[in-house]
Amino acid sequence: MGIFTKTLDYIRGHLGRTRDKIKSSLQAVLMLGRDIDDELLDKLEETLISDDIGVETTEKLISDLRTAYKSKKIAKTEDIIPFLKEHMKGYWPNQDRQLKIAPSGPTVILIAGVNGSGKTTSIAKLAYMLSRDKEKVIVAACDTFRAAAVEQLTIWAQRIGVDIIKQPSGSDPAAVAYDACSAAIARNAKYLILDTAGRLHTQKNLMKELTKIRDVVAKQIPTSPHEVLLVLDATTGQNAIAQAKMFTAAINVSGIFLAKLDGTARGGIVIAIKDQLNIPVKFIGLGEQPEDIAEFDPATFVEALFN
Repeated sequence: MGIFTKTLDYIRGHLGRTRDKIKSSLQAVLMLGRDIDDELLDKLEETLISDDIGVETTEKLISDLRTAYKSKKIAKTEDIIPFLKEHMKGYWPNQDRQLKIAPSGPTVILIAGVNGSGKTTSIAKLAYMLSRDKEKVIVAACDTFRAAAVEQLTIWAQRIGVDIIKQPSGSDPAAVAYDACSAAIARNAKYLILDTAGRLHTQKNLMKELTKIRDVVAKQIPTSPHEVLLVLDATTGQNAIAQAKMFTAAINVSGIFLAKLDGTARGGIVIAIKDQLNIPVKFIGLGEQPEDIAEFDPATFVEALFN
């Protein structure tokens, strides 16, 4: 679709704090001019794991580095960063990272994620960008367990100028989803974005409720939801992987919206998600404003992370 594409400078600017963390940790290991040896690679391995790249992926990278230096393809520490960048970019094949669009009728996007992951803000960013070309966007407040959740989404909807479907706190979330589907059809909306409760991924009864919402939507609008996006907090590290596994088992997650990459995040979690889950990261959140969203592009991301 391409409407989310941001420039390298934009993403680089918003990843400043994340990049500084990686730069600082790598500088402690990669002293310029030093020859590569086994001791250095062992320390580098520890550093990459601590940046949440993941054990398995790190082992692959270090193994490739060892092979390259033993075959004299690389020799000095300044050769390592370019080597890592090219190999990391190669981990993402040309898989579909674009938003799936319904051939007719509203495109339904189901959003899930635990409390505090940045889910509401991420929904606002997505709705804002989808409405940029004057497309009709509706958001649905299906997180009825928390009154504050409905209120927050209402404020965001008013701010960015999109319709919202909601019911009083404590209402059946699936009923809100049903009404939202009816409204999306009646109003000829291009997109319908469904918020859901920030449920803990360990609470099976709440996961069942999420599955119920998905099934209600599928009955109302055939082939929907067209996307099931899981919002993950990039600052939570490997815990995000555990969340993704549980949500995928319940609702077949089709893509990741990685939030809070501008804060205390360790950007390596993007690589770990691909390595362990093979779920495409489709969008990244880079700030608190509605426009702080970017379509995930591996080459741009890796360049912004290291440069």
